[in-house]
Amino acid sequence: MKSNVYIETFGCQMNVSDSERAAAGIRSAGFGLAQSIENADVIIFNTCSIRAKAEQKVYNRIGEVRKQRGAEQPIIGLMGCVAQLEGEEVFKQAPAVRFVAGTGAIERLPSLIESAQRGGRRVLDVGERAAANADVLPMAERHSEYVAFVPIIEGCNKFCTYCIVPYSRGRERSRPASDIVKEVRQLASEGFSEIHLIGQNVNSYRPKTEDGLEGFAGSTPFSRLLRAVAATGFPRIKFTTSFPRDFHKDIVAAIEENENLCNWVHLPVQSGNDRVLRAMRRGYKVADYLEKIEAIKSARRDISTTSDIIVGFPGETEEEFEDTLRLAERCQYDSLYIFKYSERPGTPASKLPDTVSEEEKTRRFIELERLQMSIQRPRFEVYVNSEVKVLAERISAKSLNDLTGHTSCHKVVNFRGTVDLLGKIVTVRVTQAKEHSLYGEVSN
Repeated sequence: MKSNVYIETFGCQMNVSDSERAAAGIRSAGFGLAQSIENADVIIFNTCSIRAKAEQKVYNRIGEVRKQRGAEQPIIGLMGCVAQLEGEEVFKQAPAVRFVAGTGAIERLPSLIESAQRGGRRVLDVGERAAANADVLPMAERHSEYVAFVPIIEGCNKFCTYCIVPYSRGRERSRPASDIVKEVRQLASEGFSEIHLIGQNVNSYRPKTEDGLEGFAGSTPFSRLLRAVAATGFPRIKFTTSFPRDFHKDIVAAIEENENLCNWVHLPVQSGNDRVLRAMRRGYKVADYLEKIEAIKSARRDISTTSDIIVGFPGETEEEFEDTLRLAERCQYDSLYIFKYSERPGTPASKLPDTVSEEEKTRRFIELERLQMSIQRPRFEVYVNSEVKVLAERISAKSLNDLTGHTSCHKVVNFRGTVDLLGKIVTVRVTQAKEHSLYGEVSN
């Protein structure tokens, strides 16, 4: 057995999926997979660069780990978005890092580790995936026994002015539908209960051929893919993230037609003001977005909606922020992820004067959060005394006597239960609504 490798992941579901596939490749190359940093010979940090805070977090974490390990220092490597963007600069920021692997180098990680073990001090690979393997994803070591991420598209062509993803992940590349369906069937045979079709913009899905989509109706390749995946009979199918400009009402029709397509849509709006949306280069107006929300809320099924909003974008006035408050009030989201604008070097927005102070960004964040909680609280309370179907995913972090999981509309539910329920979809009677979750007991 070669050295033990531990991967610590920061950021989005795509990063989690990358770590899963990196772990599988590392294991197949003969390395062991450590369960903690304490017994790892090699530690790889899979990094996120979506915000400055996320980037700094990994550098701070490297310092923490080095201090924790004391005299027994492991080989440290960086992979992911920060690695791709920073390249050689990583070695200057964190001299303890021995190797850097970009987003296209997952399959080459074993050789990078071996180079570092042979004494290499600045092993670097930020090249693209091999052309022969461009449409093929390696096998994965899943983060959960019951929920699996299935990448369908990687990269982004949108170039929103604040976003670093097109630079760290490259242009959109869609997997063949036949490969996706094959992976889904394999996951079903392995006993998984829920999958998430993931990508930076899932409804931008455009495969090179129709292989795997023949015979499925739909206005877009993504809606046909949804129907193809649903036809496998997989118990629960979710997808994220959607881009408003590419979100077609036929997606809603597909959800209505297939019970196993879960009733949840994450549709990031980012701002409720047209001028700010233009400055962000989002490619739609508020009215366009509201049409998409109306299509979702008019569905025969009760579809949960969640969104992302950035406050304090350069030049955002108080009146423009108030437009965002009005949009949030109108949309009545089940949950909302709020972010203070964070400048990312190299993006068009980084050249704009950042006219909104940090204090003002914080005030707007708090005001929007307060509004969202006033909306969210009654939306959660309506579940009290009703029954919901919950996939029991793991033991609760707060109580060994409780399990935690998600509904099909992606609400977190904690409930009293025993470990024999893990992996099962159980009926839970909701007894209490909390700020961001529900609590209940298994119905007899």
